[in-house]
Amino acid sequence: MKPRSCFLSDVVEGGRICSDVWRRHDDRQTVDVQLLRDEMRQEVEQEVRLQVDELMRAELENLKLVIDKTQKKKKKKGNRKKKKSKKKKREKDLTAHRSLQSLCEELILEGFLIQPMNIKLSDYIGEYSYLGSTLQQVNTEPMPSLSDVRQLITLYTVLPLGSQAVLKKFPGMKTLLLAGPSGVGKKMLVHAVCSETGAHLFHLNPAHLSTRYPGRTAYLLHLVFKVAGELQPSVIWIEDAEIPFYRKTPKTEREWKRSLFQLDLKGLKKNLLKSLKTLKLQDRVLVIGTSRRPFDANIKPLCKVYKKIILIPRPDYSSRLVLWMELLRAEGAEPGPHLDLSSLAKITDGFTQGHILQAVRSVLRPHRLKKLHLQPLTATEFIPSLSRMEPVYREEEDAFKLWFRKTPLGRRKARAAKTSEEERGATAAGKKKGAKDKNRK
Repeated sequence: MKPRSCFLSDVVEGGRICSDVWRRHDDRQTVDVQLLRDEMRQEVEQEVRLQVDELMRAELENLKLVIDKTQKKKKKKGNRKKKKSKKKKREKDLTAHRSLQSLCEELILEGFLIQPMNIKLSDYIGEYSYLGSTLQQVNTEPMPSLSDVRQLITLYTVLPLGSQAVLKKFPGMKTLLLAGPSGVGKKMLVHAVCSETGAHLFHLNPAHLSTRYPGRTAYLLHLVFKVAGELQPSVIWIEDAEIPFYRKTPKTEREWKRSLFQLDLKGLKKNLLKSLKTLKLQDRVLVIGTSRRPFDANIKPLCKVYKKIILIPRPDYSSRLVLWMELLRAEGAEPGPHLDLSSLAKITDGFTQGHILQAVRSVLRPHRLKKLHLQPLTATEFIPSLSRMEPVYREEEDAFKLWFRKTPLGRRKARAAKTSEEERGATAAGKKKGAKDKNRK
């Protein structure tokens, strides 16, 4: 049974007001005297309430003064104990002397506050997984479809950032991790969220900190989070989010990231956690991390920062078929009968959206577009370009699945699946036993 929506009460109340008040209202009547009286009565009551509250507060203050004087007389001077008030440590504002305009100028010049691309969420092409229910029936957990990813992005990012009313009713998390192979559209989704909500985009890449702000990560994070809070709604995009949480630097990246580890990644992780605590529930600020290799990071500290994880898979057959069709049209070529899109979708199993877009653009050059009416497109024209690309192999996809199962969200999902499976087994056993008892009778 699905949980009730938190907006259901508002819809029911609106329907009640419509049926009780406005349905019996005569359209020929210019003024509803009773309705006007009720509305004015509420305003008058509110004004009287404020005046009475002010008088009551004054009376209360006078009573407190009388009681305090009485208690002070009874107390002996020698027995007074000084109570040390515990003062909360206030975070030091590192940029208190600077204006918001100067802070924005610094972030823009350094490339941390950027202009998001004009991309709609509907531009993220993907179909439903039509085999998902079939795989669940044989106790196999299917990968989320691209349509599921688009729906989750809308639910967890677009709605809370785009509406303060939704944020009050549905207080979501402040951090989100998009994990998936290179080319599946993580960057596109970040820009689409900003474009749909009108949010400001702050781009942080740990690899750039060693050159732009060496040894000053605390200052940079303070600067970014402060400006993001002032310019709500805001999205703070952390690219290569796994870098601050590395267990061990991969051998292929040790040379160019050696200077990065001189940056004190532990300090970066500590300052990031410290900055996240400054965000309030009502703030329309969201931190989105993107990662191509999340399995290189320590799971526990990574999941401590990113409360919600969305695993983005490579596109399945139905999504690839729609991708080929839509990308060809976007580049100016209408698929004809000579182009076997079904075969192209089949042979590109393992290729991402980025691979398919790159193959389409490499073939549809301006001179080729001019010849389309004389020489229609064929599937063989895309083979050379695809053969030079490296697809996402099954081993890499299995590594993502294994990593996701180890996350707290993956473990909860596995426990829920196991519980539902046991309940189905118990129900089936009960039905079987009932049938046997019936046959005996």
